[in-house]
Formats: sequence, structure tokens, C-alpha cells
Amino acid sequence: MSGHYVIAGLGNPGTKYAETRHNAGFWFLDLLAERSGTPFRTQSKLQAELAKTKLFDRDCILVKPMTFMNNSGQAVRAVVDYYKTPVDRLLIAYDELDLPPGVARLKQGGGHGGHNGLRDIFRHIGNPEFLRLRIGIGHPGVKDAVTGYVLSRPSAEQELLTRHALSDAADVMREVLAGEVSRAMKTLHTVAEPEKGKT
Repeated sequence: MSGHYVIAGLGNPGTKYAETRHNAGFWFLDLLAERSGTPFRTQSKLQAELAKTKLFDRDCILVKPMTFMNNSGQAVRAVVDYYKTPVDRLLIAYDELDLPPGVARLKQGGGHGGHNGLRDIFRHIGNPEFLRLRIGIGHPGVKDAVTGYVLSRPSAEQELLTRHALSDAADVMREVLAGEVSRAMKTLHTVAEPEKGKT
């Protein structure tokens, strides 16, 4: 596969939100940048922090939108346009209420599932057929509690589970970037789900 890949992680900018569940997409990007030894740099005209790097010998642009979650599409569209990235070279990583902490799943296309960041990307990109990395954060159980839940910090145990899932997801980027998405899905989705701690 020639050309570059754009990997965008969704979250909210600023230290206030850095450790919240809603920033799991940023956590994934930070892990990829750390593994490749590449710092993020602010690109004001693109409304994002970018790290241009190589992952598994593939050129990648790691993107953290600085537009706040509900306007994620602005920055993603700006980056995709600037680098002339086709939708089949775009991956969006985000927090997923419908998966438990410790589980990460790849998905090609589909709906936005009510995720505001993803909804805004749909609005700006137009084509929903990009690849997604759904990072499980669990659900508070009541719809009215969702906002407070995603904007709060997970327990130490939940965060550890999430970090393990992000590491597993980072490992399969080799297959994703080589165009072997089905193989990456099979590998990631057969990782044993963590046992839930006794409460």
C-alpha cells in the first residue's frame, strides 16, 4: 500500500479532560506516538495536534483534533483535505459505551451509534466507510448518566483494562496499515476478554 494513513483519535483538549473516559481516542494516539518516538505538534490551521511518523514502515499522520469532541469533524476534514487522504486510508479511534473496559474492536463503516464526535465526522466527511477503532469504556447503565460518566475518570482497574486493550489494538496496526484489515480484526477480536473484577 502506497501513500500515507491518517489515524485520528477523538477527545477533548486540555488537562481538565486528559484522563477522562471520553479521551480514550487520544490515549490511543499517545501510545502510537510514544511507540514511534514522535512528538505531537500543534497545527493551528488544521485545528489539530499532529505527529507525522512511520508505523511498521508505513507513513502515518496521527491526529488529535483540538476542536472539542462535538466538532471533531472540522479538524478531521481539514487534515484529510490538506493531505488528500482517501476515506480508505482513514481510521478513527474513539470511546465506545457499548463495549466493556478492556475490549477494543475494529469496525469498517456503519452508523455513528449516537457518538457526538463520530456524528460530526459524518457531517463533514460525508462518507461513513472509514475504519473505526471502538475502545470500550462501559456504560453507566442509565442514559441520563452518560455525559457525566464519559467526562469523568475511570477507576484504576478500568483504566488498566483500557490501557491493555489499547496496547493490543496498537499491535494490530501492522496488519491494518498493510491493508490486511480482516486479519487485524481476527487477531484483535480473538484476544480474550478480561475477567471482570469482583465488586
